[in-house]
Amino acid sequence: MSKLSGKVAVITGGAGGIGRAAGKLFAEAGAQVLLVDINEKALNDAVNYISKDNVSYVAADTSEPDEVKRFVDEAVRCYGGIDIFLANAGIEGELNLIIDTPVEMFDKVMAVNVRGVWLGLKYIMPEMKKRGGGSIVITSSTAGVRGSSMMSPYSTSKHAVIGLMRSAALEGAGMGIRVNTVNPSPIQTRMMRSIETQRLEVGGQTFSTVEDIQEATAESSPLKRYGEPEEVAKLMLFLASDDSSYCSGGVYMVDGAVTAGRTS
Repeated sequence: MSKLSGKVAVITGGAGGIGRAAGKLFAEAGAQVLLVDINEKALNDAVNYISKDNVSYVAADTSEPDEVKRFVDEAVRCYGGIDIFLANAGIEGELNLIIDTPVEMFDKVMAVNVRGVWLGLKYIMPEMKKRGGGSIVITSSTAGVRGSSMMSPYSTSKHAVIGLMRSAALEGAGMGIRVNTVNPSPIQTRMMRSIETQRLEVGGQTFSTVEDIQEATAESSPLKRYGEPEEVAKLMLFLASDDSSYCSGGVYMVDGAVTAGRTS
């Protein structure tokens, strides 16, 4: 039997690199998968890429309560309930010094990356309780365990979801709900392309091309490369499945040893 046979999985940020990779892996493992993203065209492309009958999508803004309730209700209506929630939706925001960051940009990043996760927990945990429990995996980042210059809203948001996870793990234990975070280092995704391009624009003469930034970023990793979305998705699959039945409240790094030399 496949790892997720009979399970229903909701994946926010489902049209992005990591979300799409997780959607494919979860569907191949037997789950009914509902992808959620704000971009309907990208969602349709993701469903076509996965190319499985057990995958559908809902276009929604994960930072808005009514939108979250709508996709939760759709999952329950179509599939009977929710067993797995991958809270993966996130944005990087604009690179800037704290003193130069507009308040509106800080609020926008926090709305998607923190409020969106909290809303997902608020509306999905009761549905999981009805099913006797489930597994929630929140996408944090290496930026959630250390500072990130020029990315204070993003780093703040990724620290915050670790706090959310720990609170949810304690509250969810009595409901049979496990909650963990996955913390990737730079992964080959659209978000990293955006960050690299912005760094080139604000970095003065330090780098001449995006390729220079990519080379330096890869060189800074002990494994000397970026991670791939599928490598993150495999850890998410483990945490979503019953293989991790005693894992809850954990911060799981998938970072090629980037943070191994640090304490937190």
